[in-house]
Amino acid sequence: MDKLDKKYHIWTAGCQMNVADSRRLGSSLEHLGYQFTDKAKEADVLVLNTCVVRQSAEDKALGFLHSIRPLKDKNPDLVINLMGCLVGVRGAEKLQKKLPFVDVFSPPSDPGPLIAYLTQDDDYVVETTATQNRFAVMDGEIIIPEHERGKLISAYIPVVYGCSHACTYCIIPYQRGIERSRPLGEIVAEARSLANQGVKEITLLGQIVDRYGKDVDDGPNLADLLRILNDVEGLERIRFLTSHPNYFGVDIMRAVAELPKVMPHLEVPIQAGDNDVLVNMKRGYSQADYRKLIAQIRAEVPNCSIATDIIVGFPGETEEQFKQSYQLLADLKMDVAHLARYSPRKGTVSDRRMPDDVSDAVKRERFHRLESLQKTIASEINARYLGETVDVLFEEKVKGRWRGRTPTNKLVFVETDEDLRGQVIPVRITWTGPWSMQAQALNQPVTPIILS
Repeated sequence: MDKLDKKYHIWTAGCQMNVADSRRLGSSLEHLGYQFTDKAKEADVLVLNTCVVRQSAEDKALGFLHSIRPLKDKNPDLVINLMGCLVGVRGAEKLQKKLPFVDVFSPPSDPGPLIAYLTQDDDYVVETTATQNRFAVMDGEIIIPEHERGKLISAYIPVVYGCSHACTYCIIPYQRGIERSRPLGEIVAEARSLANQGVKEITLLGQIVDRYGKDVDDGPNLADLLRILNDVEGLERIRFLTSHPNYFGVDIMRAVAELPKVMPHLEVPIQAGDNDVLVNMKRGYSQADYRKLIAQIRAEVPNCSIATDIIVGFPGETEEQFKQSYQLLADLKMDVAHLARYSPRKGTVSDRRMPDDVSDAVKRERFHRLESLQKTIASEINARYLGETVDVLFEEKVKGRWRGRTPTNKLVFVETDEDLRGQVIPVRITWTGPWSMQAQALNQPVTPIILS
C-alpha cells in the first residue's frame, strides 16, 4: 500500500498543549503522505496523546490503549504511538515492558520518534520531508492538518514547554521536563502561518506562560511577545494561559490593556485560599498577595474577566481551611472558577510526603459547595450583559446555533441561517445564564426567548 493510501488517527486527552501538539503532529504526518481519519479502526498509524495530570486521565488513556489492542492483533502492520505525559521525558523502559504491542513511545511535544520510525528505511522521504517542511515554514504553509484547513478559527501555540516551578501536587515537571521557551521568531512564524490559513484567534500556552523568555538571557518576555504578535496581519484576537500569581507583572497587565488584539480575559489560578495549604502546595504566595494582585489587575485592565483554579481536599485541609477558599471566591467574584478534587499523582512530593487524608465524600461535598457558589457568582456577572451589544468571534455551528466568544471569553449562541464562521460581529445579548448567553445579530429582528 502506498503512503498516499494510508491513514492516521490521533486520540488526544488533556490540556490545550496536547491539542496543539496533536495538531502539529497531524501536519507532520500529512507531509509524509498520510491522510486523516476520524475512525481509529481505519488507521494505519494510531496515536494516543496522553495526559496524567489526574489519575482519572491516566486511567482513561490506559483504558483506551488496551481497547485498541485487538486492532493490532488483527493488523500487525498497524503502528501504535503512545505520546505525551504518560511517557514523560525520562524514558519509557518500564512502559515498553508493560505495553509490548506499542511500537513508538514519544515524549510530550515531540513528534520526532514517530516520524523517525515511519521513515527509518526511506532516506528519500526523510530528506524531501525536511525540505518540504523548511519551505513550508518559509512560505507560511505549515501547522494545520489538511482536514482542518479553512475550518479552524481558533488555534493554540505553545510558547513555553515544561515547568521548573514544581508545585507539590503537580506531575507535569516530571513528565514534561524543565522550562524551555521557544524562540520568538519561531512563534511569530507559526502565528503568521496560522493567520494565512484562516485562523482568527490564537492562544499562547505554557504551564506558566508568564515565564516566557525568563530562561533566556536578555530575551524577550511575554509582554514583548504580545506586542509583536499584535502586529501580525490576519489575526483578530490573542489570548494566553495559564498565568502564575508570582510572575504576572504590570508589564503584562499593560500589554493586555493597551493592545487591541489581546483579549481581556486572564487565567490566574490561586489553587487554595488558606495560607498553610498554599505553603504545603509550594505555591510561593499568600492569600493577601493574591487579593492584592487581583485588585491590581482590575485597576490596570478595567472590565476584564478573570478565571481561577481551586483544588479542594488537599492533604491536611481542614474545614476551616476550606472555608478560607470559599470566602476568597465569594469576595473576589471571579468570572470562572475551575474546580478540582485533589488526586495524588505517583511520584509527586505530596504523594510521597503527605497522606491523602481527606475522604472522597468530604472532597465531593466541598467541591459542590464551591460549585454552587460559583454558579451564583457567574449568573450575577453574566446578567450584566443582558441587553448589551458585544463583539463575538464565531467559530462553528452546533445544533443549529452559531457558537462564539466575547472578548472576555463568554460563550454566546446565535440562531441564524447566515454563515458566521470566522466573523467578528456585534450582537445584542437577549438571555444570560451562568455558563453561556444567547444573542441576536444586530441585523436580525429580536425574538423573545421563551423558557420552559
